[in-house]
Amino acid sequence: MTSAGGERRVAGGGTSRNDGEGPGGEARKQAAWLSRNAVDCLPEGALAAKLALGRPLRVKFGVDPTAPDIHLGHTVVFQKLREFQDLGHRAVLIIGDYTARVGDPSGRSTLRPMLAPAEIDANARTYQVQALKILDPDPERLEVRFNGEWLDMSMESLFRLARTTTVGQLLERDDFAKRYAAHEPISVLELLYPLIQGYDSVAVRADVELGGTDQKFNLLLARDIQRAYDCPQQVALTMPLLTGIDGELKMSKSYGNHVGITDPPEEIYGRTLSIPDTSLASWYDLLLSAGPAPELPARDAKRALARALVARFHDDAAARAAEERFDAIHVRRELPDDMPEVRFVVDGDAGAGGTGLVHLPALLRAAFGISTSEARRALAQGAVRIEGEPVAGGTLDLEPDAVDGRVLQFGRRRFARVRLRR
Repeated sequence: MTSAGGERRVAGGGTSRNDGEGPGGEARKQAAWLSRNAVDCLPEGALAAKLALGRPLRVKFGVDPTAPDIHLGHTVVFQKLREFQDLGHRAVLIIGDYTARVGDPSGRSTLRPMLAPAEIDANARTYQVQALKILDPDPERLEVRFNGEWLDMSMESLFRLARTTTVGQLLERDDFAKRYAAHEPISVLELLYPLIQGYDSVAVRADVELGGTDQKFNLLLARDIQRAYDCPQQVALTMPLLTGIDGELKMSKSYGNHVGITDPPEEIYGRTLSIPDTSLASWYDLLLSAGPAPELPARDAKRALARALVARFHDDAAARAAEERFDAIHVRRELPDDMPEVRFVVDGDAGAGGTGLVHLPALLRAAFGISTSEARRALAQGAVRIEGEPVAGGTLDLEPDAVDGRVLQFGRRRFARVRLRR
């Protein structure tokens, strides 16, 4: 449709100048924009062909709620999904309440543990809330589905799905191939995972599916499954895996190198500043869609990035406060004004059968809500301080006078003043 001013309506309801290239030219421009920071967009030319259909596309992204929170690594694909929304397309967010019961074997060398249904359901509710920090909630632009809707299928339906794929195809997957060659167990349930993920694309009639690079096999197999069900085949678009704050491994809670989008502002700010300089370009490009990192010294570029991320997931005031708190503690070496107080009971009197000492792992657990094993690791790594002085590695117990009334520090940004009760 062309307006009186020579502008043409596009999928998002906006307009673009009619430059004589026609709908195909506009579709190619949009495809180039959407795939600019992707790793794969397959088959070649298919995205532009889909966009040239002149209707809102159904763009699928599936997440298995195997953990309660979304971290910055997840947001790379969520942001790409938002870009499709902003061009007028419909995001189809699939919460994998059934696939989570299997556990995605992508990139795994061992069986995943089974999660309890109640835990999966709780995680699913959290995912939906957190996803809306990034996605447009307009019902015309967002459809949220649970794959339990269609995967609670009859045996006849499961048999039909199983006939679409051969064992040979599944063993072409790198993770399966390595485990099979090493004579490590692969359950039949794991072999079914790519098939049931692919069936999601049949159920929602996906035009495009997004995922990380570790999902490439699954996204392409879904095309074969769609074809077996006489459905139009989807475009597979994969995004890079964001490295964590260590700059080496992909961001994951399992590696402890993550930044959660619901973390406190000072935590997002401080952990972002800890990334290596080599990660700046990819973090800017994948998290902010801001192109190259600004022409600033690395320290200033990290601060700008940290402010932007805090503002995105909290607000501008929180970003300014987080930066001020960081400078107060780490530059000016001041103690935070809002430091919590932890009251802790000493382990009895030495003469009455107790140790009379303060057991540090228990104190850390009470003060910061961490596990005993995490507390022991922090002590071993020198990540615990009292009144600014590191606790010697291997120290698990201290005399009460060395702790009472003093400031306990865990890591770089967490503080509490200790008050003992005997």
